[in-house]
Amino acid sequence: MLTERQNRILKLIVEKYIKDPIPVGSKVISKELNCSSATVRNDMGELENQGLLEKTHTSSGRVPSEAGYRYYVDNLMELKEMNAEDMLKLQIVFKNQQLAISDVITKSLQVISDMTNYTTVVLGSTSHENLLKQIEVVPIDEESIIAIIVTDKGHVEHKSIHLEQVSMEDVKKTVGLINNLISGTPIDEVSRKLEFEIKPIIGNYVKQHEQLYNAFYHVFSDFTNHEVNIMGRTKMLEQPEFSSNIDKVKTVFNKLESPDLLQDIIEDDDKNIKIYIGNENNIDSDVTVIQTKYKKDGEEGTIAIIGPKRMEYDRVVGMLEYIKENIER
Repeated sequence: MLTERQNRILKLIVEKYIKDPIPVGSKVISKELNCSSATVRNDMGELENQGLLEKTHTSSGRVPSEAGYRYYVDNLMELKEMNAEDMLKLQIVFKNQQLAISDVITKSLQVISDMTNYTTVVLGSTSHENLLKQIEVVPIDEESIIAIIVTDKGHVEHKSIHLEQVSMEDVKKTVGLINNLISGTPIDEVSRKLEFEIKPIIGNYVKQHEQLYNAFYHVFSDFTNHEVNIMGRTKMLEQPEFSSNIDKVKTVFNKLESPDLLQDIIEDDDKNIKIYIGNENNIDSDVTVIQTKYKKDGEEGTIAIIGPKRMEYDRVVGMLEYIKENIER
């Protein structure tokens, strides 16, 4: 059990080290707390004995240990409210009525990556859990239509398609073929069925069949491939603890590119924000993963922020809560 002063000392050291990755000495803390350096040194020594602080070889200062970060997150952290400028950047994305929900989520996480210099990840629910209910089209002009994909769970995606010299009648015939022959197919199998069941016969009904087949094939491929989106892969290079360790950066990059990333991040069905520090996550012992699940229109997924253990926990958790609320609204 830590004393009130030890809690304050640990909180100060964690937050100062997050802001500037330099070991924190007793003199800095004593000025903050208006007490003697000797008193602070004694408490810092006790925090080190309890495994919450570590002493570096290059200075007399201390840095938080993995256990220290965990104690801070669980007991000392005070969530930081988002400032007006950050909120405005995100609201521009959320209020864009022309974006599909998947694009809203991806673009909002891109904004977060740019604001924090951390890597962000969007993980959609597995496509085989969604069956194609129907596809609809809405003409925009003579060469553009909007394709609307509706799943059995009520999830809706829309994509713009540019077509050259294709009649609306041929478009409707193509849509009719798709709805009649492959409605009820798992979304991740639609592209294969298009190739083996629609492609061989579409030429019998539609003049510009190659152009239309390719257009709808790409629509479904894009829908299926939205399972994992990673923004800010190179942000790790901007963190001091990684910029001088190329081997570590390569390790993290390889992990982010791994097909196992989806399984590594989605570990449970908890809808709350979860924080996995260092060895608690499956990415790397030198990073932290903060994640939460979202649910919108019957579709579930996970959003995550990946950064160094020296992460702005209070700011990132507040951002994730804000994004989750706006997605599910």
